[in-house]
Amino acid sequence: MDKKAKEPREVSVREVAARAGVSLGTVSNTLNRPHMVSPATRARVEQAVLDLGFVRNESARQLKSGRSRMLAYVMLDATNPFFTDVAQGIELAAERADLALVICNSDGRESREQTHLELLRQQRVHGILITPVDPDGDYLHEVSRSTPLVIVDRTSKAHSFCSVAVDDVLGGRLALEHLIDRGHSKVAFVGGPASIGQVADRLEGARQAWSQAGLPPADLTWMTSPALSVVAGTAAGQRLAGMSARRRPTAAFCANDLLALGLLQQSIASGLRVPDDLGIVGYDDIEFAAAAAVPLTSVRQPRRKLGDKAAELVMLEASELNHQHEHIMFVPELVARASTLGSSYSYR
Repeated sequence: MDKKAKEPREVSVREVAARAGVSLGTVSNTLNRPHMVSPATRARVEQAVLDLGFVRNESARQLKSGRSRMLAYVMLDATNPFFTDVAQGIELAAERADLALVICNSDGRESREQTHLELLRQQRVHGILITPVDPDGDYLHEVSRSTPLVIVDRTSKAHSFCSVAVDDVLGGRLALEHLIDRGHSKVAFVGGPASIGQVADRLEGARQAWSQAGLPPADLTWMTSPALSVVAGTAAGQRLAGMSARRRPTAAFCANDLLALGLLQQSIASGLRVPDDLGIVGYDDIEFAAAAAVPLTSVRQPRRKLGDKAAELVMLEASELNHQHEHIMFVPELVARASTLGSSYSYR
């Protein structure tokens, strides 16, 4: 007896046509353009497919069309719920267009990002959505020559690609205006590294609001962090808790919610009262923000809308011969909760 397992035999389209008593063209129309086939004939073909166990050779179909039925999203950080929420928006748009979605994680490393992009280009994906490490990197231009590409949550200085982002300068202003309205005149901005465009924009917005309020520049301090993570937020919390009450800022605006949650956790562990001793504002308004021990005030980004719109743009680019790049900028909103309002105020 041959020890080798027998390979299952592949059923052909010709066999399906013979079983259903129709032409090869009718089988093709049933599989690809069912609206062109009468209900009775379509039912016969579908039954033949079931009876014979026919499976469409999608690889061959894609080879013929020159492009796969997959979108790809190269996210910056899979551990950040912001990006998984963006991916959900992309996935919903892909489903509406009968496309699959593959997700890659660059982990904030250009080398890993470039490896993903090259593999996706070789697979001839329908389009690539990316939150890049460097939105002006030469390799993005190289990929875009052969594959539709849209930047998500970033903008390119050269505007060489479609992009979908949020006005982070406005978001920074909203955060500081709220803290100033709450009576804070000594605030720390927590975020970094400085090379991240969103960090720079949010800090710029914070500085604009501070200046417009006529407050001394020295009283808005920048506490740089090595990453936008809970661990980095915890470290910032330790630094703040170690300051004397006279030197310590009365509020902190964090460049994202993960930093803010780490800062909140460490502040409470260090005996600081939030918001009485330290008011905290985050950014993104991920689901964990409202569920924190002290519900977190945060600048909300429309995360799923970002993904949905970006997917719409990349599909347009894939289908239009003379595609004109679009640059969509969403408006953020501040959601005030207990981390700045305190127990004596109502919050949502």
